[in-house]
Amino acid sequence: MQKALKWLDARGAAYVFHNYKESGIDKDTLTLWLKHFPTDKLINTKGTTYKALSEADKASIVSKPKAIALMMANTSLIKRPVWDLGNGTFFLGWDEKALSELV
Repeated sequence: MQKALKWLDARGAAYVFHNYKESGIDKDTLTLWLKHFPTDKLINTKGTTYKALSEADKASIVSKPKAIALMMANTSLIKRPVWDLGNGTFFLGWDEKALSELV
């Protein structure tokens, strides 16, 4: 996240930062994101929060409603950053080259 915020600031870009780890995330936002990203990409399967889940919870991420419930309860499961670039364009993660081409 630090790289992304510094990158935006260096470009003088206007942006709104929503820290869902502190402020939480709602079902509607997650539902929208899951229209653009597969569940196994939106959930950070390499993070410690995911690794600490039970095998049943890990298996349940194939179900969007269950994945949403897990992400709402454990916001650290969500891969960061999630970029809403406007006009229905979304980008997941940090890739400076790819973002430079989109922004």
